[in-house]
Amino acid sequence: MAFWWALFVLGFAYAVCRFLLLLIPHNVPSIDVDASDVLDDGNQTQENSFIYVPPRGRTPQAETKVQCYEPATMKYLGYFPALTPVEVKKRVAQARKAQKAWAKSSFKQRRQFLRILLKYIIEHQELICEISSRDTGKTMVDASLGEIMTTCEKITWLLSEGERWLKPEYRCCGRSMLHKRSKVEFHPLGVVGAIVSWNYPFHNIFNPMLAAVFSGNGIVIKASEHATWSGCFYLRIIQSALAAVGAPENLVDVVTGFAETGEALVSSVDKIIFVGSPGVGKMIMRRAAENLTPVTLELGGKDAFIVCEDVDVEHVSQIAVRAVLQSSGQNCAGAERFYVHEKIYSSFVSQVSKIVKSVSAVSMSLSACLGPPLTGKYDMGAICLQEHSERLQNLVNDALDKGAKFAVRGSVGHIGEGAVDQFFPPTVIENVNHTMKLMQEEAFGPIMPIMKFSTDEEAVKLANDSKYGLGCAVFSGSQRRAKEIASQIHCGVAAINDFASTYMCQSLPFGGVKDSGFGRFAGVEGLRACCLVKSVVEDRWWPYIKTKIPKPIQYPVAENGFEFQESLVEALYGMNIWDRLRALVNVLKIVTEQNSPANNKRRDD
Repeated sequence: MAFWWALFVLGFAYAVCRFLLLLIPHNVPSIDVDASDVLDDGNQTQENSFIYVPPRGRTPQAETKVQCYEPATMKYLGYFPALTPVEVKKRVAQARKAQKAWAKSSFKQRRQFLRILLKYIIEHQELICEISSRDTGKTMVDASLGEIMTTCEKITWLLSEGERWLKPEYRCCGRSMLHKRSKVEFHPLGVVGAIVSWNYPFHNIFNPMLAAVFSGNGIVIKASEHATWSGCFYLRIIQSALAAVGAPENLVDVVTGFAETGEALVSSVDKIIFVGSPGVGKMIMRRAAENLTPVTLELGGKDAFIVCEDVDVEHVSQIAVRAVLQSSGQNCAGAERFYVHEKIYSSFVSQVSKIVKSVSAVSMSLSACLGPPLTGKYDMGAICLQEHSERLQNLVNDALDKGAKFAVRGSVGHIGEGAVDQFFPPTVIENVNHTMKLMQEEAFGPIMPIMKFSTDEEAVKLANDSKYGLGCAVFSGSQRRAKEIASQIHCGVAAINDFASTYMCQSLPFGGVKDSGFGRFAGVEGLRACCLVKSVVEDRWWPYIKTKIPKPIQYPVAENGFEFQESLVEALYGMNIWDRLRALVNVLKIVTEQNSPANNKRRDD
């Protein structure tokens, strides 16, 4: 009794000490990042105050400069050089040199780097979101949701669990290697390359950088030509935090340019992470194949949003509208195919139409008074790339020509002073089917096509009838039913009675199948994907017990060598204990005979 009481007291004391340690704040220094040239204080020079009109097609000037402008207002932001392949290779070489030193850094130093970043992000949320908003056209709220929260979640997960998943992991040695000890080690790959899309300029740079740097790598990131201005500022934050922990210069870098810049990066690094379209992803793979460079591809999707008849229609309708409008505003792969049970189809269409109308009315009032995107509270159809609105209209026209009809078509109203017409009205379309391009091609727009289904089997069949396989969302009053449906959908992530919640769980891997790509980032799988995974076997009781080749199979192999092997296999893996014991006796018998003086003499002769 005294022993257990002492054990309890020690355990309680340990728990109290751990709790008290949590109350002691870490000593995290602040960093100063110069943002004077990116703040929109109304005092820009005349050079950077005009409206930019991008040329159609490529021009010689466009090949050497990446022109930056606000997509919502077309205000000019400046330009950055389009780096040549030689310049890219030089940047990668500098990162490689820095990585050799960083690979020897401690996890304590790496965690301090993360804490400095986290502190800066929390204290400068408005600045980070404003820069993202100006460069991509999204609202401040959407920037906070998609940029700040996801990045902070990743940092806190790495702080909590990152070291644990990068330490050697011991594995079972099996029956034949009981005298051995086996483990998996995770070493840095070297320099990781990332080519990222523009829809989350802050998070898309920080996401691969955090995993790469924490696992001991350097990283060179090609910022999208549509988000270069923000990407280059975000690099300043990273470099300032690295300097604060004494990391070598050039460990993290951002390169700017077009396709030629990206191609040079692919051929120079030890691993490539790409976020973009399937077409470009295939080109990345071909380029990477020349050096057999490993690739992770996240190529978007066309997620199915399935609504069973036993749901709260009003509640799910709110989520559905948010899923469409937030995804289109962020220009990310989101819910683009809606399958609703026939029993509630009419009420669901009516409810989402009502929501879209009400939000459109508020959005019209706000935009007329305030102008996007910094002061807007609703993201209603912001289109961040030129000519995309025309493509969306073509998808809608194709659906209408094949029998679909508008349930509601919202309005963006008066866009606001200083804004340009780069908006597409939020649109709900019913009576759609899979012959329509709208149900097959990625839209990236505020369009909600809604299709009926009658059975769960039909819903699964429709959801799987797509070349994409990134994610899905399934809603039902029965959680068991929703999980059963989701388990049958061929995709990489699934949300039960919710939408996009999987990405906020940064312990989970993220990625898809089919034309949505392969490989994973985030979670344990994404962290270890930045590592050289090495299997190691060593003697458990060295030097007392060593591997020794049994005499029957030593060279020259004895006549009964195969008989020995046959008995050894049965002794180790036989189907029952009696067969294994009988085989073991035979093994010992053969070994004894081989070790007899008479047999040794015959072998010597």
